[in-house]
Amino acid sequence: MTPLERITERVRRNGDVDDAATPRPLLTLAEFFEGNEVTGSMGCNLTPTPTPSEMYSILQRIAARPDVADVRVQVTMFDDPEWPFSDTVWVMTSASPEAVSEWFEEDVRPDECWQGWTDGVSFEPYSVPKGKHPVACWWD
Repeated sequence: MTPLERITERVRRNGDVDDAATPRPLLTLAEFFEGNEVTGSMGCNLTPTPTPSEMYSILQRIAARPDVADVRVQVTMFDDPEWPFSDTVWVMTSASPEAVSEWFEEDVRPDECWQGWTDGVSFEPYSVPKGKHPVACWWD
């Protein structure tokens, strides 16, 4: 199975991700980044646009922090046949959104960070680890 076939199967597990009624997939870093060579699949509005391997490295560093239990990539769209797109990463942490934002270098810092799941958006089932809360990192 190719990386594209693997991620397509994973992303479409709950239906068409381009349909707003479909729960948003929450992929592990490995699921989203391994085999991903599509620059712009995340951080497309950043200048310069980071490569998938650069974003993977940044997010792995954040995931390794002692105050972080997990990092998940929310798939936003799959309208490019080469790879799904994400504008949001969820950090399961005990830290504040302001602190999480500071973990990113300025050139890749999210436009917004907030605590708690996005109202009006359904997500695939996910259990937040005890003592942690979800912090969204969103790039416009």
